[in-house]
Amino acid sequence: MEGKHLSMVASAPYVVEDEGARSPTLGLVVLQAEETIEDEFRDYLRDRSVILHHTRIPSGEAVTHDTLTAMEADLGTAIGLFPVGANFDVIGYACTSASSVIGEDRVASLITSARPGVRPTNPATAAKAGLRALGIQRIAVLTPYNVAVTGDIVKMFEAGGFDIAGVTTFDEEVEANVARITSQSILEAAVVAGEGSDTEAVFISCTNLRCAGMIAAAEERLGKPVLSSNLSLLWHMLTLAEIETKEIAESRLLGL
Repeated sequence: MEGKHLSMVASAPYVVEDEGARSPTLGLVVLQAEETIEDEFRDYLRDRSVILHHTRIPSGEAVTHDTLTAMEADLGTAIGLFPVGANFDVIGYACTSASSVIGEDRVASLITSARPGVRPTNPATAAKAGLRALGIQRIAVLTPYNVAVTGDIVKMFEAGGFDIAGVTTFDEEVEANVARITSQSILEAAVVAGEGSDTEAVFISCTNLRCAGMIAAAEERLGKPVLSSNLSLLWHMLTLAEIETKEIAESRLLGL
């Protein structure tokens, strides 16, 4: 702007929004290799008054114990990239397998150390909370992981007091391939996994699996609850933030 125009500049008054009147604020730590959860959260929250911020954490192209464990060192840094002025109600770390490998308590500690006062969660913790809320004890587990990482998911549930009726895996380590498994493939695998009479519910592990469009269909075919990592994490984040979950999506969990 030329000097002769500076005399024409006027200061505009403004009002700062009352922080207490702002919508609940959620933070989501998303893996670098993740391609699914952001779209699914947007779909679930399309009619909700919720502020949602994302940050990314470095992650490997393959899901292995080494790549999952490595994220522990970067979680605090990733959370530090959230807007400093945002007042978060809940921050969720969006990785089921890493939460199981690193440890849910350790993940929670890393989140609250980086952002004191926030309520932390992750898909492993969220899934167990959701199953308990539904009164479920015996589950079938469906994962995309290799056998070793799938075993960590099973151990996580067993440590939480749940019984495992069966385990099914796509046995795919490459994240880009996991994100491209069709919803129809997931639906058919979930129905087969959960059709046993001794199975009360199905849990589909991995935030990168595209489950949002098939959960209602799976529940209808099975006549029992079907939970995914993303659905569970969203439900738990909203519950911790004291936000109503009903009518967000066609699922028994979000209908609580």
